[in-house]
Amino acid sequence: MSDPTPDVEYDLVVRGERILTTAGFRPREIGITDGVIRALEPLGHELRGRETVTLQDDEALLPGLVDSHVHVNEPGRTEWEGFASATKAAAAGGVTTIIDMPLNSIPPTVSVDALELKRSVAADQVFVDVGFWGGAIPGNTSELRAMHDNGVFGFKCFLLHAGVDEFPHLDADEMEVDMAELAGYDSVLIVHAEDSRAIDRAPSAEGDHYDRFLASRPRGAENIAIAEVIERARWTGARAHILHLSSSDALPMIASAKRDGVRLTVETCPHYLTLLAEEIPHGATAFKCCPPIREASNRELLWQGLLDGTIDCVVSDHSPSTLDLKDLDNGDFAVAWGGVASLQLGLPLVWSEARRRNIPLERVVQWMSARPAALAGLTRKGTIAIGFDADLSVFAPDAAFVVDVQRLHHKNPLSPYHGRALSGVVRDTYLRGQRVDFEQPLGQLLRRGAA
Repeated sequence: MSDPTPDVEYDLVVRGERILTTAGFRPREIGITDGVIRALEPLGHELRGRETVTLQDDEALLPGLVDSHVHVNEPGRTEWEGFASATKAAAAGGVTTIIDMPLNSIPPTVSVDALELKRSVAADQVFVDVGFWGGAIPGNTSELRAMHDNGVFGFKCFLLHAGVDEFPHLDADEMEVDMAELAGYDSVLIVHAEDSRAIDRAPSAEGDHYDRFLASRPRGAENIAIAEVIERARWTGARAHILHLSSSDALPMIASAKRDGVRLTVETCPHYLTLLAEEIPHGATAFKCCPPIREASNRELLWQGLLDGTIDCVVSDHSPSTLDLKDLDNGDFAVAWGGVASLQLGLPLVWSEARRRNIPLERVVQWMSARPAALAGLTRKGTIAIGFDADLSVFAPDAAFVVDVQRLHHKNPLSPYHGRALSGVVRDTYLRGQRVDFEQPLGQLLRRGAA
């Protein structure tokens, strides 16, 4: 707790019976000045503010979520998504910080020049804070240090075709070279871990039957690639992060690697925790993503992996496209773009499933806020505590709504969750103590080491 001077007047005071502190939900009041939490006191302390917000009885105050896996696609494919639409969607979903992936923009973020171009495009149109990952592709090892010094939060690579030709994938030996490079300045390599050889030998996904698509992206492809990441990280001492874990088969070797001291973290996504392969209709290409949504038994093991700490965090992998790229007329899973748009819906999606399992909201917020912040080294995000940015979400956990794609801020109205009833409504989002009004962009562009 702070020991505020009685006559201090804060810019904003927030009061409520359910404020998520480091000790759990408590009745508290928060004093915010210059966008930072300056006081955190028991409810009834009567902090004074130029503005005061009192939570309703059914509302909880959460730290703003941190989504470290978002494809904004601007510049170059801005018709898929853009910084304005993506960051509005984030704010509407209680997300106050996103980190943009180095593809599917054109150019991809694989050099300092490309990074600066992306920053220039994003400036003045972001409604939440935005950071950037760099890209590791064949031939750009010499660019990595310069991008690191210019503030990227780490580097992404693929171990198979990325879906776009301008972001070629690494083989395992090239990945090891880049890991050794990044270990020299303690950056992190985040990896799309599917093995290209296993995918090449898998059956074709052609047609409108989801089971054919599932067979075309077997668990073994993930398992082999994750094993490569683990061993190369072990040999080099580098930090490595497994993106969008889908295969529960990999959990034992991930747990073993962590016990051995391999510097490994792992994420999964709402679609792997809430959707089931058995329930995907023929031709429903809105559900296509890579790696794929798998069976019910697999989903249960992913939840167990979260609960026991093998999986560190939950992030969206928001990967939208235009409607035509989803091949909606034919529903051919081999042709359709692979990606699920869910940036605005992540918190209610995961909370709806968690509460059914009697998992407390505190755990969900840890997976979706504090843990992604730690992955990116965001030392002032993801927690309601003194000295942290006043990034806050007013959340009604018992309220309910039905997903309507026409009411989402995503640029393209397509989601596998359309028509799904969810628990939990984000009623307000505050970025550094200012309420997001969806008209005035308040976001800042973040740099590693300065956020």
